Amino acid sequence: MLEKLGEILERTTDRIANAIFLDKKLVDSIVKDLQRALIEADINVLLVKEISDKVKKAALNERIKSIEKKEHIIKLLYDELTKILGEGKKLEPKEKQEKILLIGLYGSGKTTTAAKLGNYYAKRGKKVALVGLDVHRPAAKEQLKQLAEKNKLAFFTDQKETNAIKIWKKLEKKLKKFQLIIIDTAGRHSLDEELTKEIKELKKTINPSHTILVIPADIGQAAKKQAGEFQKIAKIDGIIITRMDSSAKGGGALTACAETNAPIYFITTGEKIGDIEEFEPSRFLSRIMGMGDLQTLIEKIKSATEGFQEKTNQKLLEGKISLKEVVEQAKSLKHLGGLGKIKSLIPGMGKAKISEDALETQEEKIEKWEHIIKSMTPEEIENPDLFEDKKTGNSRINRVARGAGVKNNEVRALLKQYKILKEMIKGGLGNIESPEMLSQKQIMKLVKKFGKRKFKIW
Repeated sequence: MLEKLGEILERTTDRIANAIFLDKKLVDSIVKDLQRALIEADINVLLVKEISDKVKKAALNERIKSIEKKEHIIKLLYDELTKILGEGKKLEPKEKQEKILLIGLYGSGKTTTAAKLGNYYAKRGKKVALVGLDVHRPAAKEQLKQLAEKNKLAFFTDQKETNAIKIWKKLEKKLKKFQLIIIDTAGRHSLDEELTKEIKELKKTINPSHTILVIPADIGQAAKKQAGEFQKIAKIDGIIITRMDSSAKGGGALTACAETNAPIYFITTGEKIGDIEEFEPSRFLSRIMGMGDLQTLIEKIKSATEGFQEKTNQKLLEGKISLKEVVEQAKSLKHLGGLGKIKSLIPGMGKAKISEDALETQEEKIEKWEHIIKSMTPEEIENPDLFEDKKTGNSRINRVARGAGVKNNEVRALLKQYKILKEMIKGGLGNIESPEMLSQKQIMKLVKKFGKRKFKIW
């Protein structure tokens, strides 16, 4: 996510913090790097000049003591960048039933965003329904249906009907039992007369609680114009920016949207269903400056482990687990995303030289583990400590490896993961007081105690 900008901002703050004293030559060099990074991220040139002038002025101010000066400059840089990103605002559905209407041009990512948003709120206890009203793109309804089925979300549309208004009217009664309805609509290559008419008619008929514009990050500063046009015809009350993982121009889209006074509710950062997060400028900036974002990491872990937690609460409360729970935990935690994303959330981990493909073999490993478990007896699955028996342990491992068509060390790797999960339960999970999600305190304890070990094993 704005990786190059993040690297330069991190390097800039490091140079300031580590300098013995800040002379004009060093300050000019730092400001030059900063300007280049911001311009490449498509931040408005006038804003870039304003920020760099303030940094230069603070750095060369003789009245500020040297140590205080470094802290002052870093804080100034952080505050100024936070300011241009606008204020964060949460989208918190509170009514008995709320309807979110997603609008935007063709190719902005509305359909996948609808599924991501639905999954995001379903994980937080909302009864969610996805509605497909894109009647112009042939594959749109089927795409949303597949995403809904894959992630166990309710989905409604009419595959044969070609009028979005008629589809909505047919579905209204069925949708009454849902708390949150997320509606995917059609787009065009431009905001033409036909699209304008359709959006206005849909908004009038549906009467949504929120009308949200979906914009891809790669349009850069053109986001301001697009947001302004949609604001006029649909009175949008928020924005979601997609593809923040791939665009160098993400800074332009972020700052341009901030200027429209329509809050950025979410950003999406990848193709997986969990690659969506609330946009909170200070936390976002903290991350790309290398300061980490533990709050987002906590939220991701809580969301990713929810299914695992629901299925295994009673066993966890009793301090008992089987090998099936090991596989379930691995499946749930893969939704955290790539190691690069996890690294950026942990203070100090951003600089760690850990292979970027360290988690890419996760799904292959899970598949092997499932084959290994199928080659075990029910007794061995429920009580993996049998493999520790000095007399029979090795023969059990040999038999299971042959049956699963894997090597002995792959069976041992699964057993090793079991031991770690068992140790985690003793170290924190076994003391859960109620069968609900882990508390933030417990998660932080586990991140601190087991985080590095997980990276090495998985």
